[in-house]
Amino acid sequence: MKSLIDCYTLNNGVKIPCIGFGTWQAPEGATAEQAVLEALKAGYRHIDTASAYENQVSIGKALKQSGLKRDEVFVTSKLFNPDHGYEKTIAAFKKTMKELQVDYLDLYLIHWPNPIAYRNNWAESNAETWRAFEEFYQAGHIRALGVSNFHAHHLEALAKTAKIPPAVNQIRLCPGDPKQEVVTYSRARGLLIEAYSPFGGSGGGNLLNDQVVASIAKKYGKSPAQVCIRWSLQKEYLPLPKSVTPGRISSNTQVFDFELDQGDMDLLTGLPGYPDPFPDPDHITW
Repeated sequence: MKSLIDCYTLNNGVKIPCIGFGTWQAPEGATAEQAVLEALKAGYRHIDTASAYENQVSIGKALKQSGLKRDEVFVTSKLFNPDHGYEKTIAAFKKTMKELQVDYLDLYLIHWPNPIAYRNNWAESNAETWRAFEEFYQAGHIRALGVSNFHAHHLEALAKTAKIPPAVNQIRLCPGDPKQEVVTYSRARGLLIEAYSPFGGSGGGNLLNDQVVASIAKKYGKSPAQVCIRWSLQKEYLPLPKSVTPGRISSNTQVFDFELDQGDMDLLTGLPGYPDPFPDPDHITW
């Protein structure tokens, strides 16, 4: 990958830009709108959001204001936990389309595999959700289907009924939290790995103050954030950095002019004492 517009190819042939702009915790209104406009101005052509983020209206406005054609921007959204099941999925998808002001999504994901409301029948609710996903896909309203936070047993259960396999598994990945078992299982089944919170922590930011990351960044004349993004790219993940600060949004794109050596890659992968273990998707409380 040599630029923001270079792409991975999903298992159904769809091209997806190699870095996405994350929008979690970008609040609805001017903040989210301006952040997306800045990202598009900086060269991002892949925007990642979700109904749970409650900022899709602002993102839709930014897409319109950007002046870019619809097919120039890859747009991802996610189905949130209360909306699992066939009928609820249909209603939630239509709401997302209306909020984003688009007539198709490039990628739609099940956000979590085992919400608390479906704890006793999560596999069945995912199967019914996926049935609705497949209908929208076949109608041309979604170009690719995927999942988020799925582990091996969640993927196995979905595979029993899915007619169209998922193309993406979006999980929290960063130096110190490589989730190798999930990555290996997903890749063996043809899924691209997207890495959210690439700077660490469920809310991001923890690794930006890590002394090992800082020393590696100094070695290459880069920022800690740039090193974390580069780590993801060299792992052949698709990172989703997020920021609402124009300078950082731009800086996070400058990751194609250096390469981490294998020793530094190993140091980053094996960072000890990770400060924020991510929730087990089978024990979330939302």
